[in-house]
This record gives sequence, C-alpha cells and structure tokens, in this order.
Amino acid sequence: MTDRATNARIRIGTQGWNYDAWVGPFYPVGTRPADFLSVYSRAFETVEVDSTFYAIPPAKTVRGWADRTPPGFSFALKMPQEITHERRLRDVTDVAAEFFERARELGDKLGPILIQLGPDFAPVELPALAHFLPLLPRDLRFAIEFRQRGWIHDGMLALLAEHGVALTLTDARWIPRKQMMQLAAQPTADFVYVRWMGPDRAIVDYSRIQVDRVQELELWSGVLWPLVVRGRSVYGYVNNHFAGHSPQSARELQRLLRQTPVDPARLGEQLTLF
Repeated sequence: MTDRATNARIRIGTQGWNYDAWVGPFYPVGTRPADFLSVYSRAFETVEVDSTFYAIPPAKTVRGWADRTPPGFSFALKMPQEITHERRLRDVTDVAAEFFERARELGDKLGPILIQLGPDFAPVELPALAHFLPLLPRDLRFAIEFRQRGWIHDGMLALLAEHGVALTLTDARWIPRKQMMQLAAQPTADFVYVRWMGPDRAIVDYSRIQVDRVQELELWSGVLWPLVVRGRSVYGYVNNHFAGHSPQSARELQRLLRQTPVDPARLGEQLTLF
C-alpha cells in the first residue's frame, strides 16, 4: 500500500476562473475568455467550479475543462443546487446519478465534490442528511459545508467520518474562524477542504486586494501545514470576496505554505494551449 504521507500535498486555488476583472492584474492583457482556464492552470493546480451549482454541465463542456488543463490539475465541483437547496437532499437519486456521471468525465482530474448546504438548512433536517450520505458513491470524494453552528458537534463529526466525507472548513461569517481551525485537528476524511469566503459580499471590484488578510492567512498556514505532515492532503479555495482579488490571496497562501507562486508577469510567456 502506498504511504499516504508520501502523497499528501496542499493544493491552493480560487473559486472560479472566469472573471474579466482579472485581465491585467492576473491574466495577461488581451487574454480571451476562452483561454482563461488554460492560463489559470499555469499558476494554480486546482480550481473550485461554481457553475455546476447552477446546472449540470454537458459532457462536452466537462471534457473541455480537462483538455485545457495540464496533467495533475484537479477540479472541485459544487453539487447542483437542485440537490442541496431545492430538493434539500430528499428524493435526489435521479439528478445525483446524472451529476456523478458527468463529474466522472474529468477522470483523474476530478477532485472533491462540495456539498454546499444553504444557510437555512438547519439541524432539524438531520434525517435528510443521514439518509443522503449512504447514497454517495465510494469512488468519489465529498466535502460538506454547513452554514449553521448547530451542525458542529461530535455526533456529526462521527457521522461524516463513518462515510468518509470531509467537513469543509470555511472562513466566513457563519461559524467562527477559531472553531473552524480547531476542527482542522479532527479531520473526518483522508483529505481536508478549506474555503476562504470573507465576512460579506460588499466587495464588487475583483481586480485588486482591498482588505489586508495576511494575518488570517498566516494563522491558516500554521493550521494546514501540520495536516500534510500527518498525511492529509489539503484542497483550499479563495473567494474574491475574501480580500478583493483571489489570485493574489492564493499566491500569498502558497508562499506561506512553502510553495513557489507563479508571478502573473510570467503567464504571458506561457499562452500555448494544451
């Protein structure tokens, strides 16, 4: 059996890649939207896909993502809102099966699938979650994000661990950062999933850093590095609302985690498509 610690690594990326405001500060001036993903993949080795939350993409689209990225790149997909928000995890076998089939089109580039529950999905709906988790296919990896503090307790951690589902560690307004960091020491899967969301959505300009979050990132780096030493891989994704310009925040995280960020100035030299 392969030593888990040998393969453990930290993958840092952003939530999405299709932002016109990134042209100039991140994407080279003149980069076409059709080329955003291939250029993005020169700087980061993973991305969280937001569009799958709104609709299951065509197989051709998913295969196109894979074709435009290098070997070793990984996509984390958000589970469709029809499953999480509209049907609230109930009677979802049909749409879930379709989504999982589509996700598998990525092959070895498929990372974790994020089950993002709505802020109104309260602990009283535990029976729906308990029925849903056993339906998840074992060949795929899942992380779940709660947006109410009442979900976070030892019983829930045990339930997630039973099914190998990671508890998403989210830096946002719903659950205190300190509690999230403490939960990092109790992983419920063989990987850790982190999302840096920010306290609100007041930021609308995604072209530059507008809030200094270095101190928060330093704290997180101190939490995440020991996990890799202990054999847990980490997937981490920064939202534009966290500080204003997620690529720069992601590069700062890479530096803090002893990785070598790619200078955006060099991306213009690497526009050849895969």
